[in-house]
Amino acid sequence: MAVKSGSNWVLNGTKSWITNAHEAKASVVFATTDKTKKHKGISAFLVKREYPGFSLGKKEDKLGIRGSSTSNLIFEDCSIPEENILGEPGMGFKIAMMTLDAGRIGIASQALGIAQASLDVAVEYATKRIAFGAPISKLQSIQNKIADMSLRVESARLLTWRAAVLKDEHKPFTKEAAMAKLAASEAATFNAHQCIQVLGGMGYVSDMPAERHYRDARITEIYEGTSEIQKLVIAGNVFKEYSSS
Repeated sequence: MAVKSGSNWVLNGTKSWITNAHEAKASVVFATTDKTKKHKGISAFLVKREYPGFSLGKKEDKLGIRGSSTSNLIFEDCSIPEENILGEPGMGFKIAMMTLDAGRIGIASQALGIAQASLDVAVEYATKRIAFGAPISKLQSIQNKIADMSLRVESARLLTWRAAVLKDEHKPFTKEAAMAKLAASEAATFNAHQCIQVLGGMGYVSDMPAERHYRDARITEIYEGTSEIQKLVIAGNVFKEYSSS
């Protein structure tokens, strides 16, 4: 909650699960400035780390993405200069939705990288691992896994590129960003799982990168909107397109 006090805004509350909280020098914070207007009463602020009343919670001990900190942002009578509001009061929800659409392309790209890396590890291992006198890449069951993994990578890549092109051309891309994020994140978790299956026991130890890909992939189906939310966004836009045609 942010309350106007003279030429400043005073912010109180806590934001949870903030990526790069301990690395960032400033944060964009969305806070309610007028409860009576519901989502139209949310505003966006630029809050610098050195402002009095701004502190950080402990670093979360996470399953994956361990190279990036995740923590709470804590605001206790944090005074923010009036000029640090982004746009106009009440524009916060609109700014957040615009940010989410673009952010989903970023997460799709991250997930695509994990999916591709998992495929690379699986292919390299399958061509070098010899069993019964031949590489396991000769086995049909391994070939089926590689085919499925490759299909998901290339499908996700094209969806991600399409969303990025639409954004660059300043065209609507909400549905396409959700599709890219959904496809790429599910490709990441699928490929990371299959990579470990191809490697067997070697995929379960930290000597190989497969286990890290498995841990890192999981979050891509959660942040910037879960897979379930992406499906709601996609379906909503599809119905809107059909109703307007």
